[in-house]
Amino acid sequence: MSRPLSDHDKRKQISVRGLAGVENVSELKKNFNRHLHFTLVKDRNVATPRDYYFALAHTVRDHLVGRWIRTQQHYYEKDPKKISGGWQMEEADDWLRYGNPWEKARPEFMLPVHFYGRVEHTPQGAKWVDTQVVLAMPYDTPVPGYRNNTVNTMRLWSAKAPNDFNLKDFNVGGYIQAVLDRNLAENISRVLYPNDNFFEGKELRLKQEYFVVAATLQDIIRRFKSSKFGSRDPVRTSFDAFPDKVAIQLNDTHPSLAIPELMRILVDLEKLDWDKAWDVTVRTCAYTNHTVLPEALERWPVHLMEALLPRHLQIIYEINQRFLNRVAAAYPGDMDRLRRMSLVEEGAVKRINMAHLCIAGSHAVNGVARIHSEILKKTIFKDFYELEPHKFQNKTNGITPRRWLVLCNPGLAEVIAERIGEDYISDLDQLRKLLSYVDDEAFIRDVAKVKQENKLKFAAYLEREYHVHINPNSLFDVQVKRIHEYKRQLLNCLHVITLYNRIKKEPNKFFVPRTVMIGGKAAPGYHMAKMIIKLITSIGDVVNNDPVVGDRLKVIFLENYRVSLAEKVIPASDLSEQISTAGTEASGTGNMKFMLNGALTIGTMDGANVEMAEEAGEENFFIFGMRVEDVDRLDQRGYNAQEFYDRIPELRQIIEQLSSGFFSPKQPDLFKDIVNMLMHHDRFKVFADYEAYIQCQEKVSNLYKNPREWTRMVIRNIATSGKFSSDRTIAQYAREIWGVEPTRERLAAPDEVV
Repeated sequence: MSRPLSDHDKRKQISVRGLAGVENVSELKKNFNRHLHFTLVKDRNVATPRDYYFALAHTVRDHLVGRWIRTQQHYYEKDPKKISGGWQMEEADDWLRYGNPWEKARPEFMLPVHFYGRVEHTPQGAKWVDTQVVLAMPYDTPVPGYRNNTVNTMRLWSAKAPNDFNLKDFNVGGYIQAVLDRNLAENISRVLYPNDNFFEGKELRLKQEYFVVAATLQDIIRRFKSSKFGSRDPVRTSFDAFPDKVAIQLNDTHPSLAIPELMRILVDLEKLDWDKAWDVTVRTCAYTNHTVLPEALERWPVHLMEALLPRHLQIIYEINQRFLNRVAAAYPGDMDRLRRMSLVEEGAVKRINMAHLCIAGSHAVNGVARIHSEILKKTIFKDFYELEPHKFQNKTNGITPRRWLVLCNPGLAEVIAERIGEDYISDLDQLRKLLSYVDDEAFIRDVAKVKQENKLKFAAYLEREYHVHINPNSLFDVQVKRIHEYKRQLLNCLHVITLYNRIKKEPNKFFVPRTVMIGGKAAPGYHMAKMIIKLITSIGDVVNNDPVVGDRLKVIFLENYRVSLAEKVIPASDLSEQISTAGTEASGTGNMKFMLNGALTIGTMDGANVEMAEEAGEENFFIFGMRVEDVDRLDQRGYNAQEFYDRIPELRQIIEQLSSGFFSPKQPDLFKDIVNMLMHHDRFKVFADYEAYIQCQEKVSNLYKNPREWTRMVIRNIATSGKFSSDRTIAQYAREIWGVEPTRERLAAPDEVV
């Protein structure tokens, strides 16, 4: 007789129930042993944990392959649209060292990608000649749907040097040069996000962007021309139906070269006339903007593009001329508007504005939260909105409840399922049913118990990995995201130092204990972001080792923040810090993950925070600080940090501590750049929100003293987080941009009789 399942076993069950869709466990065990013995050539006496992982991965992959092939067949039948010492240290992550059992190389579909060279204009049209060729090798990863037998394909590309690459040099003894040239070609896909603060980095980044775009577009066109599954023979010769079969979503400006590349293929290779090619391109492409910060919108130097992609530069010039003709016709004599809207920016260095290219070459433009989409229309894209208002839309971001609740927080997922069933996993709006349990004492206890279990588990992880002991009953106050001035980790630091100074001033007073965790990565060339990380770790060194403070306040920098760490910290968090300057955060998705996992939000009315507060009710959010209009008014008046420094004694004390080396006694001037920026060059107005933030944090502490009321507010947040499912977001993209109707149709399994 089998033993009854413990709570832990039950929670483990729900974390996988329905995700893997395993029908025959004994068959899986047989496959596992077969892969361990015959694929990895190991037995259980010598197998390592990695061997077990690979054997299991191969087993699950086998399970997916039949459904994968069946899904592709269905698509062709239906023909749908297709830190050391406190400093961050970058280290290479050789994640492919042991191979990747989930991917399948497709060398038969390897494609050439061209760089450099020159353009010849002939009677037959433009020809791009004397180019350097790099081969793009496709690797396919299966992406299974949820309980529907659908397995889609994610195709990634790896750069390979052609076999004849400098073979002549090699044969005459130029071994080193031949190897160097081969490495240069293959570097394209070797480094993710190279530091582009120097010319070589800029060139590599532009190469990467074009490499992926060129390979993908060739592949799309090959598949468009072949009408049946597995067919390689071109059947379609007309491109009239191309926008009905293909949707290209430009996710920020990084793939913006898809527009001139598609034009090059259609005009130069497929011999369409310009107007027809442009109509096809615009109806195929759509652009999602992810930032309002001007410095984040790519502007490539003309001299770099002229060297690397000479034909594309010519096409961009032609696009720009025709686009400006339309603008001039709509606004006769408005030369300043022509200058503002041009794809080509004049200046000391002539540049191509890639965001302008995306808008001109797309049929739809969207932001990723309602407030963000409105700001785009009123500010950086105002001229474009006035010219073509029909293009502009909003698509608020979302997160997948399968990973960000069921998988990472099985305890909470089960407590919810016990009350409202499991259908919410694919229909997150059903969480609203939990509103009827806000006053249910048993449910309040269950939610609080799951949170405490997650906190105990994460506290043990921190002790093991960071060798720091924290109070699991303290308020877990978490800010995890990219390190950037606009996200205002510095405001969080000011609050931590304020708490520290207050404890030191009144050591016998009761303070709600807090564990403040800040995590994230800085871009390799971003000096201020790296200084912010050093400041956080330095504050932690002082606070965590002060016996007067004890366990009332701890500060931890979560290094190497990544998805696997997010899956641990988010379910354990009590308070989510979403404190960007109003008008700067496009949307955020971390804010949604925290809300779904039962953390309360302290935040500004920025990005998706606005819609989250709208869904939950502002009374269930800790909202503080300036709104977008307040920031605009302050900009008009002129922001003066000195005013706040002079008026607020606690703020003045903090800045004096930073200036004097209190947190860096061995290097008293270590944080002078941070102090100088905050006092004289702070675009994100940290001091202006300091007082409101501190007062709001006091409200947080007061509510935390009442666990029942805290948990009731948590339940209201969880219950109203349904809007922020990526299922809703993707369905809106499908209906409103791609022109396809989402379906919950379940495909037959390979062995099912249809």
